[in-house]
Amino acid sequence: MLVKAASQSLAEQLAERFAERIRTGLLAPGTRLPSVRQCAQQQGVSPSTVVAAYDQLLAQGLVEALKNRGFYIRNRVVAPVNSAQYAINSVVTGGAPTRAKTTLEAQHVPVNATALIRGMFHGSSEQPQPGMGAFPPDWLQTTFMAAAVRRVTSGKQLQAFSLQYGEPAGDGGLRQSLSTKLNTLAIHAAPQQIITTVGATHALDIVSRTLLRAGDYVMVEEPGWAIEFARLDALGMRILPVPRGPDGPDLAVMARYCELHSPKLFVSVSVFHNPTGYCLTPGSAHRVLQLANQHDFYIAEDDTYSHIAPEHATRLCALDGLQRTIYVSGFAKILAPGWRVGFMAAPTALVERLLDTKLLATLTTPALLEKALAWCIDQGQLRRHAERIRTRLNQARGRSARLALAAGCTFAAPPAGLFGWVDTGVDTELLSQRMLDAGYLLAPGALFHASRAPSTLMRINFCTTQDAQFWQVFQTVRAGM
Repeated sequence: MLVKAASQSLAEQLAERFAERIRTGLLAPGTRLPSVRQCAQQQGVSPSTVVAAYDQLLAQGLVEALKNRGFYIRNRVVAPVNSAQYAINSVVTGGAPTRAKTTLEAQHVPVNATALIRGMFHGSSEQPQPGMGAFPPDWLQTTFMAAAVRRVTSGKQLQAFSLQYGEPAGDGGLRQSLSTKLNTLAIHAAPQQIITTVGATHALDIVSRTLLRAGDYVMVEEPGWAIEFARLDALGMRILPVPRGPDGPDLAVMARYCELHSPKLFVSVSVFHNPTGYCLTPGSAHRVLQLANQHDFYIAEDDTYSHIAPEHATRLCALDGLQRTIYVSGFAKILAPGWRVGFMAAPTALVERLLDTKLLATLTTPALLEKALAWCIDQGQLRRHAERIRTRLNQARGRSARLALAAGCTFAAPPAGLFGWVDTGVDTELLSQRMLDAGYLLAPGALFHASRAPSTLMRINFCTTQDAQFWQVFQTVRAGM
């Protein structure tokens, strides 16, 4: 709250609050600040105080004033680049080109998606954060992880693998453990087909840098992971957003993209899709693989949430046998975010190329943590830990869903997995700015679309939205809009 103080005026306090959020990325470039009237009502100050605060932000070069439009965060232009002028009314019927419901054009990503990540690490509040993309730390606390580290560093072992670089593809013991674990998912990958990485995001980056060049077209599910849109955009790729439905990606849109743009890669989350929670059906999976074979593109299947998903869930890599698919996963979500251990399983023909890309970026990966992780897997500790997390998550999901519905929200997709895709009825970009003042970080729906279109949707983390107090604050702030 803003308070009158001799050392700092209300305008200075307000300007400082906005400035901190801009510098830490909590307010992304291109974001519109509340109008003077809205901000005055929200903060309980006079319009002249808000004008003075905005003038200070202008003087610091943090915002710009656009005539008849308001104040915007500087440094990036908010406008999609129409690098391919294709739009159709109906993909199936082939209507006349107009800017209608489905647009088949490559998207430029005018959003600093790291804003959400910075918010996660910012630590501006001790309250549970609805926009978080991970399990709360207290859910992940174990005793076996410390035991695993002690075990692999006992005696002369620590010196043996600390004084030399590890194996280029990753610790051999871990790759053998991962091979065995993948077999339970019907994904048959020899240890030689597996490469360890610094987290799953690093694995996706290796795939992109190996298979793509700047200007190539890439299909990505929409709504989708905000960081993937931004990462591909930073590499100079042309993003083709594919609508994601309950059964899987929109196959008709994918087929048209293939005809028009010859994409090189499709990035997909088959199981517990982020943010909808949808799971791929066998029928859709077979058709996606047919398109990949027919139009000669690879599929990067991100199975980050495999540890909380049913083993029998449909996975493209299991059906394809790692021919045109590359399996990506990691352990940050379920076990140890700070260990940053991920991996990929790839077609034999691609392994050496992918490994070369890894070596150019990081040389090898930390053998100590990989050996410790292998012990956790082999001893069954990871499996039992994941079972406990799944049980706790199922309970949290039920409580969170009931509170969301009681707060007047609706679910755009049935609650499943770690995240809920919730319709709030108001612009969640503006809502997220106002909720920050109450100490809550939201994940607005715009972050999950390539063009950052305004949205009434938001992604909630079921673990961190079980608190009735959050939903009470949410209702109060929403009513004020």
